[in-house]
Amino acid sequence: MYMLIDCNSFFASCERLFRPDLIGKPIVVLSNNDGCVIARSKEAKFFDIPMGAPFFKVKNICEKNKVAVFSSNFSLYTNLSDRVMHTLSTFTPTMEIYSVDEAFLDITGMESKGFENLGREIKNKVEAYVGIPVSVGIAPTKTLAKIANHMAKKNDRYNGVCEITKRCDQDEALAQVPIENVWGIGKKLSLKCRVYGISTALDFRDFPNEKLIISLFTKVGMQRKKELMGIPCFELEVMQKKKKEISVSRTFESTIHTKPYLKEAVSCFMASAASKLREQRSVCGSVEVFFRTNPHNDSLDHYAFSQKKIPIPTADTTKLIKIAMELVDEEYKLGYLYKKAGVRLGDFFDEDHYQVGLFDSGDDQKSKVLMELIDKINGAWGKTLIKPLICGVSGKAYQMARSFKSPDYLTSWSELPKVKCSSSFS
Repeated sequence: MYMLIDCNSFFASCERLFRPDLIGKPIVVLSNNDGCVIARSKEAKFFDIPMGAPFFKVKNICEKNKVAVFSSNFSLYTNLSDRVMHTLSTFTPTMEIYSVDEAFLDITGMESKGFENLGREIKNKVEAYVGIPVSVGIAPTKTLAKIANHMAKKNDRYNGVCEITKRCDQDEALAQVPIENVWGIGKKLSLKCRVYGISTALDFRDFPNEKLIISLFTKVGMQRKKELMGIPCFELEVMQKKKKEISVSRTFESTIHTKPYLKEAVSCFMASAASKLREQRSVCGSVEVFFRTNPHNDSLDHYAFSQKKIPIPTADTTKLIKIAMELVDEEYKLGYLYKKAGVRLGDFFDEDHYQVGLFDSGDDQKSKVLMELIDKINGAWGKTLIKPLICGVSGKAYQMARSFKSPDYLTSWSELPKVKCSSSFS
């Protein structure tokens, strides 16, 4: 038996948690550089603000209807996500963190208190301990649990918890869910479904032509269909899969026109990528760097891309930055205004299982110890406390536009809310 916990309007709920004056008020959260809408509270959806809409197109709607607008604050969202997941882990050790705001729990054998009662207990505990509202879906398969969670969010009669363990309850729920809302189908594939008269999840489950399902959606589509029938096909992925590549890129608030500033930006992106690489205990065998001008500007256009294979895989920040700087030197052209840059690491190996050179010294072990120490310090005191000098101090060379960013309530002492603080402590 599976339970899916999904945080309601997660980014908006994170912002509201520290702004109780916004309870019941519309909220939208914007993407990097305040570009597009990436999250909306239930109240904001009432004003027909589309997901993914460019902010400049809905700015007047937000101002007219007093919609609270926030720049993305991912350090806050990640911290609160960790707290939600930790709270969920106290109920069962078998859990799959599906995304920053979703998790599947295996609740097999926990039916003594009733699955719905357990769902309400979990919902109440998360909201009490973390302050984030969640919806709960309970069903015998992961795909049905997705359906149940959809119903818990959309139908007020469930009060945030929907259990569809019985066939009759599954039939009722599936009949109300459009085919495009079935996990793994989406809008594009739903168009094919509708050609054959499949407009709801129930139609998909009961469609008799299995060969056609396989031809349209491959084997995975057939597995989705079986899951809707109550036959488990997808197990929990308790162990997080290692990434096959890591990319870090950013569009700059202001264009960069000098090589030192571009190097500073690329160095910081590489330091971030290297940290993520070590976090999953991998080393990489290739490095890519790119930077480009603004494609929407009439000025000189230039897209630079360069890649280098590494003979001996590494996760050492200093070594990777050195390679990245060589690639920047190769591709940089004077006179261009660069608007975006990024790095990508590829060809991963497990850090303990890769081919080393015959005459390698003990430098790699010293490097590993140094990187572990830096990661430990940065993990405790801030991700960028210790960094290579070339990364700069201010970060102004590559900062994003975040005009509506909320304070880092949980990760910065200087941005903690002050309550009746005397002048001597302010």
